[in-house]
This record gives sequence, structure tokens and C-alpha cells, in this order.
Amino acid sequence: MHSGTVVVYLQQERISMDNNLYEKTLDSKKIYEGRIVELRKDTVLLPNGKEAPREVIRHPGGVCIAALENDMLYLVRQFRYPYNEILLEVPAGKLNWGEDPLECGKRELLEETGLEADEYTYLGKLYPSPAYLNEVIHMYLARGLTKKKQALDEDEFLEVVKMPLQEAVSGIMSGEIKDAKTQAAILKLKIITES
Repeated sequence: MHSGTVVVYLQQERISMDNNLYEKTLDSKKIYEGRIVELRKDTVLLPNGKEAPREVIRHPGGVCIAALENDMLYLVRQFRYPYNEILLEVPAGKLNWGEDPLECGKRELLEETGLEADEYTYLGKLYPSPAYLNEVIHMYLARGLTKKKQALDEDEFLEVVKMPLQEAVSGIMSGEIKDAKTQAAILKLKIITES
């Protein structure tokens, strides 16, 4: 039972240390509100008692789906304007404010690939850029796939790519697959399928 006492002590110590890291919001001003994001300029009180500015982009969040069938992974190739580059990604989409992540994931998988799944496994969440963005991306594994009809949004242009899981892992390691949510989902998927 001695080890239980140590665990409790370590947890209490961590909580005490965490309290020394929190920043308190003193002021928050909306600078810009767009269709997808909102930019805020905040003033915070630091743990040392000084004030500091924080610029934060608010985003409703997103979902990505690693759709796997017989060790073959469904990916999409699409142009990403901020990078002026075509990226290889797992199917994904933006949540509507307050939307259930799984329902969003099902919708996006069908829209982008024309696939529906019998089984979804939650792979966790990802914070893509926590220094200035509050977006949370929920990751799922989809299995038991059935081909339906693809239904892309009016402003969405992409190609569906079917790739062996190991080739996708190699693509991450070689730098071919650069998207963070895709890397995280594929590497988690690889670990799950090997255990």
C-alpha cells in the first residue's frame, strides 16, 4: 500500500505545480469574426503577477476519420490554400458549434469518400496548434466499410486514394504526409492494429 501513498502524493504535488502555471484572463476583445474562425486579443495575468497579451483564434473544432479495410487506408488528396500545396490527408471536416463529433465524422466520411462504416472507434483528440488556436480535432477509426455515393460540398475538390497502412506510415516518415491530424491518426492506427 506504500506505493498508493506515493501516487497520491505525486498527484497532489502535480496539482500544486499546475496551479503555478495557470493564466487568468483579465480582458478579452473580439478583433475579427469570420465564417469559420474568430480572432480575440486577450490580456492575461501571469503566475508571477505580471500582465501579458494573448492572441487566440477560436474554432469550433474538427473530426478526422481513419477508414481502414483489409489493411487498406482511405485518404484524400486536396489543395490546401494556406500552404499552396496538395496534401494527402485522412477524411476530415469542421464541426458546427455544439455538434456531436461522431455524427460530424460520419457525415464527412460519406461526403468525401462515399463510405459508411459499421464500427467507429474513438482514437482521442488532438490540439493542432495550442499556442494560439483552441481547435480540438477528434480522431476516429472506421471499419466495416460500405461504398455509397460521394457527396462533396460545392466548393470541395478532392481525390480519394486507397493506400496500404504501412505505405501511409512510410509516407509520414519520408515527409510525404505532412498533415498533423493525418500523422497522428495513422500512427495511432498502426499501434492499435499491431497490438
